[in-house]
Amino acid sequence: MRKSLFAILLIATPLLAPALVMASGGHGPELEHSGIDLKDKASLQRGAKYYVNYCQGCHSLQYSRYNRVAADIGITEAQLEKFLIFGDAKSGELMTNALRPEDGEKWFGTAIPDLTLATRWREPDWVYTYLKSFYVDDSRPYGVNNLVFPDVGMPHVLAGLQGVQEAVYKGGGHEDDGHIAGLKLVEPGTLTPEEYDNMARDITNFLTYVGEPMKLERRRLGIYVLLFLGLMFFLTYNLKKEYWKDIH
Repeated sequence: MRKSLFAILLIATPLLAPALVMASGGHGPELEHSGIDLKDKASLQRGAKYYVNYCQGCHSLQYSRYNRVAADIGITEAQLEKFLIFGDAKSGELMTNALRPEDGEKWFGTAIPDLTLATRWREPDWVYTYLKSFYVDDSRPYGVNNLVFPDVGMPHVLAGLQGVQEAVYKGGGHEDDGHIAGLKLVEPGTLTPEEYDNMARDITNFLTYVGEPMKLERRRLGIYVLLFLGLMFFLTYNLKKEYWKDIH
């Protein structure tokens, strides 16, 4: 018995380790709650608009098709072609871009990731906090760094909207200390902080949908499956009792 329990622990420990690390809080900054709602079609539509205008030039969504996205977020084919498709792409094509991998490595020092599964291998709160956590850092090639992604290789493409943030160091310290307590907006953008928060939330909501388009449907069907299994268990259990009653 002890050997069996020990074997189970050996197998389970590597699987549980990431969850235990996340539960302990890790060493990164505290993530902000995104508060996304996949049922909010207006938010998904805004998020799609922001994404294709500000993000898709570099980051593709190579596992998503334009027409499937349009159907899921509640826009027509005409609206799709007018507002979300640029260039000569067709509505049935994948949401890729013209940026070659070798150009991405040349300009940014690393291959630019596809973001279809960004909220699956991170999490929505991480993406939301990331979009809000750029700050001035003159030591970086593009003059910015990020709290949740230290030494990030990309520029802050939304800086004109959010504004410019500077790091506030613990105890009034200096950047050499490396202990950042928070960020301070020193140069406003075209959006207010509340408007930018909503924009970051909409982009996160859209990317969460893209990562698993069937999530809401899967949950809806899951309820019926569980109810069916519960009913079958009830019927099977009573059938078993009726079948064996004369024997026991």
